[in-house]
Amino acid sequence: MTTTEPANDPTGPRPPIWQRHRGLSIAAVVIVIVLITVITDLPTGTSRTSDVSAERSVMSEVNSDLQPCAYSIHQALGIWALAATHQLSAADRAPTPGLLGDDQSACSLTNESTYDLASNIQTPSTAAGKELAQVIATATLWTTSDALRAIEAVQTLMNDPGNVAAQQSLKKAETQLARDRRTALAAEGVAERDLDTDLAPVDLPAEPSSG
Repeated sequence: MTTTEPANDPTGPRPPIWQRHRGLSIAAVVIVIVLITVITDLPTGTSRTSDVSAERSVMSEVNSDLQPCAYSIHQALGIWALAATHQLSAADRAPTPGLLGDDQSACSLTNESTYDLASNIQTPSTAAGKELAQVIATATLWTTSDALRAIEAVQTLMNDPGNVAAQQSLKKAETQLARDRRTALAAEGVAERDLDTDLAPVDLPAEPSSG
């Protein structure tokens, strides 16, 4: 005895239209998302007053995020300057490993402020905003590369003052600290000219050379 497969019932329930045209629906959603992204990325007309206010807000956030590392590199180089000239007593030297460890953490991405500087500051889509984005990128290098390298060199030198590689690393880090500071200040200067106003200077302190 043979059985016959039931024929498809054309009058039966049909899947919803979005299922029948699922590929087209996905494509439409993707197109909408792309259009929204493009539109929101386009520069918008704003007043000079609002632009100035936005850029000042950016610089306030930048300097707030820079503060822990700026303090830490100053402290680390100060410790080494005293140690290199034999001005640290045994009691003064005792806490330095812990202090330098804190300094190292302050300039790394494990520090919340440093991470915020590198990742969470949004700049306006204006000519001045693009310059401040360059300030932020350079300040991030100043902290997570230049300052961190200098602090790590000081940590080595505190245990091994004659370490030539650490001495050279510190020299290179100090040179780069100064160079990146100039780059950031120059970019901020361009933003100020675009806005015809003064902004709070980026808080990258000029550190004295270790000699």
